Amino acid sequence: MPTPKLPALFIGHGSPMNGIEVNDFSRSWRALGAEIPVPKAVLCVSAHWLTRGTFVTAMENPPTIHDFGGFPQALFDVRYPAPGSPECAREIRALVPETGIGLDLEWGLDHGAWTVIRHLYPEANVPVLQLSIDYARPGRHHYELGRSLAGLRRLGYLVIASGNMVHNLRLVDFANLDTPGFGFDWAHEINAVFGRHILERNHEPLMDYESLGPSAKLAVPTPDHYYPLLYALGMQEDDDEVSLFNDVAVGGSLTMTSVRIG
Repeated sequence: MPTPKLPALFIGHGSPMNGIEVNDFSRSWRALGAEIPVPKAVLCVSAHWLTRGTFVTAMENPPTIHDFGGFPQALFDVRYPAPGSPECAREIRALVPETGIGLDLEWGLDHGAWTVIRHLYPEANVPVLQLSIDYARPGRHHYELGRSLAGLRRLGYLVIASGNMVHNLRLVDFANLDTPGFGFDWAHEINAVFGRHILERNHEPLMDYESLGPSAKLAVPTPDHYYPLLYALGMQEDDDEVSLFNDVAVGGSLTMTSVRIG
């Protein structure tokens, strides 16, 4: 039987606390894990692994990275013991030889990966690999690399790009952090613009987000959490359905808006 084409996902991961909390976001991730056919492996593009050049984790047992501070000890106690796969790492590298993807034996799974994936696969029984973001390259590069890697979806890989479309930590309103759907006007405005372009399959302006005006610059003061979206969009094929979920604001200057492609 041929391998079914798996979706490509962009997940707004938000606070690391979503990794241990039961809320609307974590419940939606668990539902995805139950619905999507079990993949050969998960490839995660996380906002929290920025490099010069592109790398993929290639160890047998990637460590759980607690790359944050100021959270309860219960979060630091979490270990997500999903296996890695050197074989899958080599397969990913071979798919885009022109990119020169390096095999990494040091990184592991950062919170952009494990806080989400542990809800999809709580038994940690699916290999998980991470692909780094070459932070010196522009948006179009990341989109085109996503296009080049789209064939992974037909090889049994679930691709999860993890970040946040609107992500301005300096402007978070902590007094309203627990107010459902609370967002500043500019955050709602640009999030709607992003969403419209995604649903209309109009990717050009999304690669050059700064051209979308002042609200885009507030939403994306640095592109680390935005670039993962471009990998997922690059993997879209003509017959793919596209939908948004978890389309809500948090703390005024963040959105959890997520995208399912296929």
